[in-house]
Amino acid sequence: QMSEAQVKLDEIEVEGVSGGGLVKIRCTAKGRILGVSIDDSLIVPEDKQMLEDLITAAFNDARGKADQAANTEMQRIQGSMGLPPGFNFPGLG
Repeated sequence: QMSEAQVKLDEIEVEGVSGGGLVKIRCTAKGRILGVSIDDSLIVPEDKQMLEDLITAAFNDARGKADQAANTEMQRIQGSMGLPPGFNFPGLG
């Protein structure tokens, strides 16, 4: 069931956003980046630092959502296996 859970985590997609939706990053619950979307209005050479900051913020938002999705899925799997809540598998947490 653990290998099934790992596959499932790589299929769950989340989207992190920043700048009111101007920068978006899609990733899996395992943290694999699937895509980056940047609104055309942000592509201004003078605003390079702001754009980099927004990308960083969107990534961190996506990573937080990926962690939350992974935790939810792992709790579901552990519950179906009859394991106590909070049980940590070696090498997974």
